[in-house]
Amino acid sequence: MPERSVLGIVLAGGAGTRLSPLTADRAKPAVPFGGLYRLIDFALSNMANGGIRKICVLTQYKSHSLDRHISTTWRMSSLLGNYVTPVPAQQRLGPRQEASAFGIVSVAADGRTIDAFLEKPADPPPMPGNPDMSYSSMGNYVFDTDVLVDALGKDAEDDSSRHDIGGNIIPNLVRNGSAQAYDFSLNQVPGATSRDAGYWRDVGSLESYFDAHMDLCAVEPIFNLYNDKWPILTHVPSLPPAKFVHEAGDRIGRAVDSLVSPGVVISGGLVRQSVLSPGVRVNSWSTVERSVLLHNTKIGRHAVVRDAIIDKNVTVPEWAQVGVDKDRDRQRGFVVSAGGITVVGKGQEVVP
Repeated sequence: MPERSVLGIVLAGGAGTRLSPLTADRAKPAVPFGGLYRLIDFALSNMANGGIRKICVLTQYKSHSLDRHISTTWRMSSLLGNYVTPVPAQQRLGPRQEASAFGIVSVAADGRTIDAFLEKPADPPPMPGNPDMSYSSMGNYVFDTDVLVDALGKDAEDDSSRHDIGGNIIPNLVRNGSAQAYDFSLNQVPGATSRDAGYWRDVGSLESYFDAHMDLCAVEPIFNLYNDKWPILTHVPSLPPAKFVHEAGDRIGRAVDSLVSPGVVISGGLVRQSVLSPGVRVNSWSTVERSVLLHNTKIGRHAVVRDAIIDKNVTVPEWAQVGVDKDRDRQRGFVVSAGGITVVGKGQEVVP
């Protein structure tokens, strides 16, 4: 059997407006995640683990940090025919109760043939044999080359088309009977357990981004970074190990049910159910609960951070509170999501 030849293409041009202010000056795929990673690392790791070693990343909005991350972290050997390369794209305008937020696939009785592809329908069609569930599109597509080239050519000639993969290309393939569905629940990942098998979450909103981090903090996480047979790859900064100092009275440096990255110092503070990126410092008598702290965040003495996402290079002064009083957070110019998560933008000043 001849060796398969597969080109991976990652569409990384989304503006990520629902993740604002985290996307104020970076593309959505470049948003830090899980302490050490960026969102793009998960897509690229899945491709690399699956044997796809020729990958083009199509960038568009605010792509500087994304381009830099790909160039410095994902360099592969062009001599061996392996590469990950950013490619600037052309600029242009343009459970079932939750399914209306996604593209929905309606399949025939055989469970595979797609008979409709619907963009965020108000009343999503149910799965065959399961009226409480729907097939939502994960945005992953596999094409034979000639099929894709033909579909793109026909779409390019259609002046009425928005030239959108989900809005035009896939529906056209559905209409001519070329599209089939793959049930991700049947997917088998080497090393996955029954608890974390089939995990998938759209992290396009502040709520889902926060919830995915909380998934990481569980004692037995359904989002598992510890599968050495399917590693998530990235560049790990040259920083010292995390450090926990002080143990006197109520001044004890500790972290519980949390992910703590290299270069973090927890100096007499308490961290619970949180994810701390490299360079974070949590000072004495402070408390960080159910929060995501990105690179080089500093938490002053006696400060409290709760149900919050704090972007890079933010200093929370002594005795200040973030996420405790949502009305006060809004008055200070912080974003508060519909689900009550306070978000402090990169470098934003925190007034006590």
